[in-house]
Amino acid sequence: MRRKRAEKRIRKPDPKYNDILIGRFINCLMWEGKKQVAQRVMYDAFGIIEEKTKSDPTEVFKKALNNVQPSIEVRSRRVGGANYQVPSEVRPDRRIALAIKWLLTYTRARNEKSMSLKLANELMAASVGEGNSVKKKEDVHKMAEANKAFAHFKW
Repeated sequence: MRRKRAEKRIRKPDPKYNDILIGRFINCLMWEGKKQVAQRVMYDAFGIIEEKTKSDPTEVFKKALNNVQPSIEVRSRRVGGANYQVPSEVRPDRRIALAIKWLLTYTRARNEKSMSLKLANELMAASVGEGNSVKKKEDVHKMAEANKAFAHFKW
């Protein structure tokens, strides 16, 4: 290793719920540096969730995130001129990153009226184990299962 490894920055929690995970989600939701807009979208979505489910929106959010986190994924590995899809464990930090990315990707792909409504519906669907983001996780797991034969190429 040539250089020092970059140190992890301390993330700031979000102002309303004082939760680091929600703060991280808001940062990923944000476009063109418009954090205020991202926060409004997130908190409006939480309002919609609370209204529809009559339960704590942070619990629904955490449950949704847990349901979307992959535990195993495939990575390309070149061995003797052939590329193999090798299944490997996912680091905890990457798990959260992938879950957030998939949730936002499929939230943006939905066709409801506003972004906060899209987000609320995707989070509620994911928290009960349905929706496109959960399907994506299952596809990734299936892919890893199908390529189990190449697990010995792990590095």
